Amino acid sequence: MKEAAFYEKQGERRVQCRLCPHNCVIAEGRTGRCRVRRNRGGVLYSEIYEQVTSVAMDPIEKKPIYHFHPGASILSLGTRGCNFACEFCQNWQISQAEAPLSPLASKAAVEVARREASIGISYTYNEPLIWFEYVLETAKLAREAGLVNVLVTNGYINPEPLEELLPYVDAMNMDIKAIRPDFYKRLCHGTLEPVLANARAAARRTHLEVTNLVIPGENDTDAEFEELGRWCAAELGPQVPMHLSAYFPRHKLKAPPTPVETLERAFAIMAKHLRYVYLGNCYSELGANTVCHQCGATLITRRGYSVRVVGLKGALCASCGAENAIVA
Repeated sequence: MKEAAFYEKQGERRVQCRLCPHNCVIAEGRTGRCRVRRNRGGVLYSEIYEQVTSVAMDPIEKKPIYHFHPGASILSLGTRGCNFACEFCQNWQISQAEAPLSPLASKAAVEVARREASIGISYTYNEPLIWFEYVLETAKLAREAGLVNVLVTNGYINPEPLEELLPYVDAMNMDIKAIRPDFYKRLCHGTLEPVLANARAAARRTHLEVTNLVIPGENDTDAEFEELGRWCAAELGPQVPMHLSAYFPRHKLKAPPTPVETLERAFAIMAKHLRYVYLGNCYSELGANTVCHQCGATLITRRGYSVRVVGLKGALCASCGAENAIVA
């Protein structure tokens, strides 16, 4: 365990966590909503510091991140817990359950990444922002070692801790689960506006890509696709890649799987506003390859996690020289 950052002591041994917008007031012996930051004797501790549930070498496209070192492999670490309680969680076994933990110190994680010839470390699988102390410490060591840091996150964090972490983040995939506040309230047990504010902040400071999990009957109307596409283009920039992902029934939500036709319809709507729209977790002719937004040349081909860079000269289109928001 490690004493947590961003909390305040209150009377009667209560503490208030200030890491995320829940701002949980936590009694002695209890945890906040994330279930991993516990009050012990009036001091808030992270119970997941230097503790992991998952360690693997993944293709960076699995995050999903398509415009940052395409085709590279990255050491991926996860722990347990989450500050959302999404009814549809696709990784609920580690985010919502008491998954077993194993020790992995920050220095050891960096050594593993170097030994495996990884481009860096991805903090993923569950919600890495509740792992703040470990992620920040590891990210600093990784940066010193010449490695990159990648976050895969729900974006639910307060501005001050995000500001401390962002200088060490090289790329980020952030979920925008819906563009309607009611969706976040009903199905995530959180709020939308902090996520949108943090997406704006991240887009100014690091390489950002966005994921939208499309759930039948919940966030799959043409109007919502239009609203989300317009918002992303206006607030983040039309160059920010959008990943539209198919939902399958998991955890508590029993909606049917997302039809491919719904994703293809969303693709057509989003592509009016955004230069790069991708489809994930499904089989479709659309939304796999990266094409130049200026001349239409194919830059990167993908079949599953088989990736070929075919039309880039450095980070630019080899055909016309256009910049395509790719970090090579």
